[in-house]
This record gives sequence, structure tokens and C-alpha cells, in this order.
Amino acid sequence: MSPLPPSLQLLFAWVVAFIVTPARRLSRWLVDRTPNPIRLTILWLGLGLASAGLIDRRRAVKTTELAWPRVVTGIARMSKSAVDVAMVGVAVGTSAVAGVGFATPFWGLAFSLGGGVAGGTIALVSQRYGAEAYGELGRAVRSSAFLAVVSTVPLAALFWLYPEQFISILTNNEAAIAEGATYLQFIGLGIPFAALNLVGSRALVGCDDAFTAMQIRAGGALANIVLNAVFIFGLGMGVAGAALGTVLANVAVTTAFALGLVWGRFPAVGAFPVTVSPVGTYVDPGMIRDLVEIGTPVMLRNLVWTAAEFPMLGILDIFGENTVAGYVIARRIWGVMNTPGWGFGLASSSLVGQQLGKNDEREAEVYGREIIRFAVATYLVSAILVAVFAEQIVVLFAQDATSPEIPIARDLVYAACFAIIFQGVAGASAGPLDASGDTRIPFVSQFLGMFGAAIPLAYLGAAGLSVPSVTLPIVEVSTPALAIPALGLWGLYLAFVAETAIPAAINYWRFRTNKWKRISMAYRPDSEAKDKNGETAVEDSTAPTEHDDD
Repeated sequence: MSPLPPSLQLLFAWVVAFIVTPARRLSRWLVDRTPNPIRLTILWLGLGLASAGLIDRRRAVKTTELAWPRVVTGIARMSKSAVDVAMVGVAVGTSAVAGVGFATPFWGLAFSLGGGVAGGTIALVSQRYGAEAYGELGRAVRSSAFLAVVSTVPLAALFWLYPEQFISILTNNEAAIAEGATYLQFIGLGIPFAALNLVGSRALVGCDDAFTAMQIRAGGALANIVLNAVFIFGLGMGVAGAALGTVLANVAVTTAFALGLVWGRFPAVGAFPVTVSPVGTYVDPGMIRDLVEIGTPVMLRNLVWTAAEFPMLGILDIFGENTVAGYVIARRIWGVMNTPGWGFGLASSSLVGQQLGKNDEREAEVYGREIIRFAVATYLVSAILVAVFAEQIVVLFAQDATSPEIPIARDLVYAACFAIIFQGVAGASAGPLDASGDTRIPFVSQFLGMFGAAIPLAYLGAAGLSVPSVTLPIVEVSTPALAIPALGLWGLYLAFVAETAIPAAINYWRFRTNKWKRISMAYRPDSEAKDKNGETAVEDSTAPTEHDDD
């Protein structure tokens, strides 16, 4: 592989030296010296639930310590996405916001594919970490990295070569196509790096260390915001600047994860919980098989969200450009509201997986049940806060307070605040299922929620439904004609609720059946003596080592 051109090498080195590393040092300094409002809020909620007898105090503290760094990461990354849209909206206008919205589902494919691989990563890593099977853990991480790369590089190539054709699938708005194609062409270059970031993050969370993953990914998100401001406002690059900032930030984050896992530490971040040798097999047939078996349903579940955006944006195009822009704004706010699920879902997967690795199924079940209660309470607080300040928040995404998309976005945010509570149940219930390898049911539930209910309701909102009378042969009996008038924006409000309420009901039912415990038996770690090719834990991956933090 040819090296990067000298100009890109210098640009990357400048980003790491003057933006990423200072941002990480600043975040570490703030964490060490100031009270953490996210951690304290989650902890207070957990202790309040413990006082009410709903969860155990020890588990509340343990869950908080693993969940809050992931919530911070989610807030940073989703805020970055929201800031992207706000910057583009202010600098370029409504057509650019719509164009970025049309390109977003294609960028989301990175997280569908990478998230699928990472779903297998956290299941395998957490169980092996709990069982102290470090040799298998190293092979799981390397195999995950291999799968992430081979599954995403073809997408990056396609988006670079044919961006206009992809955006044209969703709209015939020429201005939106031009802006969206530019954004997609550049953002596609970051897809393999985004997938590798997910693998690195899940590997650390599976090893009981969400804090280190938070520092790296949140630092990358902060660097992304700074780069976007420079490229969009300073250099006048518009949507291309927003995309380029995201790509460079993802490259820097991938580098940090890779070096940290190899060295066992990273400057300004500190010690990693494990080290993974870069020398060793990347194509372990057993690991690849397990990753595919566990990760494919996770990928398909993630793909449901992404794939649903294509028909959804096509339906929104019927409403008009203002509704498209309002929906994109509401979705960005929804993403920030949904960040507790990042923490509680992964905390549940990690803690439940570790208990399953120790063959303590009772403790695994209790962790799963209590984290569901914890997550719902946190989502409720988040929904109330956003609903109170909804109008003030959406105004930040427009050129001025009189922009026509503002009232549309505000009302969609109100609907999102109600629907997000069900997302707490759906996401936290999926955590134990993911940890055990029982990933098919969450995929089915998400598919039914999106394509069985949310998409049809959105279409009814845009166009209604008209079924003509049909005369049955032989009996000569005619069916009555059916006409459902367009529901307008109510179709979109109901779509928000359907996409979360249906998965919540199905995932919680599956968790209550306890079938996931039996399924987990197929994926629990082998003994160290069964490590393949004579490898040892020391050759492949090592346990935590004590280092002074930088």
C-alpha cells in the first residue's frame, strides 16, 4: 500500500498534535478536577431507585461507572452531528441541510456494518475477559478488525465514484443532490475508520473500561467540531468541509485505539485494560464464524435504522423541503436524547456478558433486569428536559428564528420526547440478548417496528391511502372502496412512537423468557489450554497492567 501524500501526512500530524491531543488532555483535566454532571445525574438517579427498592445500590454504582463514559461519548458524537447540521444550515442554507440529510443514511451504513462486527466483539471479548481467557480475547479483537475493514472498504469506493447516483435515488431536488453528493463523496472515505472505531470502543467496554473509550471518541468528536468550524467558516468549504472534518477526526481516533491496544497505553489517555499483539492471526475461522453468527443480526438490526431512512426520506420529499429539513433537525436532537441507551445498552452487554463468562446466570439476569429500570428512569428525565426547551433548541439549527422548518421540527421533537421512553426499554432489554449471542430477536423487533409500522404510518401522513372497489369473480360480490385521507404530520408523530414501542414490547418479552441464557452456552469461552496454534495469552493479549496515567 502506497504511503499517504506528504501534504496529507502533514495535515494529519497537525490535527493530532494541535487539536486531538490537546482536546483529550483538556477533557482528562476537566474530568479529574471538576464534578462530572453526567456521572452525578446518572448516579443520583440510580441511588434514588436503590432507595426505592427498585435496584441494588452496588449494581447501580457499577452500572453507572460503566455507563456514564459511554453516555458522554454519545452526547459528544451526537452533538457533533447536530453541530454539523447547524453549521451547514447557518453557512449554506436549507438545501444544504436537506442534502446532508439525504447523504446521512449512506454514511450510516458504516455504523450498520461496523456496529454488526462490534456487536460480536463485545459479546466475545466480555465473556473472555470475565473468564480471563486473554489468548482468545486477542484473536477476537484482530478478527473483528479484519471483518470491519473488508466489509466497509467497498462502500467507500462506491460512494467516491457514484455519489450523485446514490443521492438521486432519494430526491429530484437538484440543489439538494449537488450538496448531498459532495458530502457523500468525502464522508465515504471515513467509513472504514468509523467501523474500526466501533470495534476498538466495544473491545474496551467489554474489558470493563468505558472511560478510556470515552476519552478517545469524545476527544475525536471535539476535534471534529473544531475542524468543521475551520473548514466551513474559516475556509468556506461548506458541506465538503463538514465531511472532511469528520474523516480526519475518525482517522485520528482509529490511530489512538490501535496504538493504545498495542502499547497498552496512549499519551494523555493512560493505561488500557488489555494489550493486543498486532502480530498473530487475523483470520481465525472459529472467531470469524462466531463474529458472523452474533454480529449479522446486530448488523441487520442497525441496518433497519439505516435502510428505513431511504423510504422515509422519499416519503418526506412528498411533504416538501421544509419538512425534510425539520425532520433532519428532529433526528439530530433525537440522537442526543438517545445517548443514555449507548451507555446502558453497552453496560448491560458487558456486565451480563462477564457474569455469563463466569457461569453466574442468576447475577446476569439481575443485572439485566435492573439496568432496564435504570435506563427507563434516565430516559424519562432526558425527555422532560428536551420537551421543556424544544423550541429554543430547534432555532439553533436554522438561519433565523422565522425559518419555516422550525415549527415542524419543534412538533416532531415533542413526539420524539414521548417515543424515546420506549427506546429505553428496547435498548436496555437488547443488552443481555446481545451479550448472550441471542441477537436475532432484537433485529426482528426493530424490523417490525420500522417497516411494519413506522414507514406505513409516515406514508399515510404524506399521501393517505385509497383502495378501489374490487369485484370478486364467480360470486360477483364487490368489496367496498377504502379511502384514508392523509394524516399530515400526525403520520410522522405516530411513526416515531411505533419505531420504539414495538421493539420495546418484543425485546422485553424475550428477556423475560430467559432463553438467552441457554443460547449463551454456545459462545462462552474455551479454556486457555484450548487456544489454537499453541498460542498463549502472553503472545496474544495480556491482562491489565499497572501504569501511571500521563
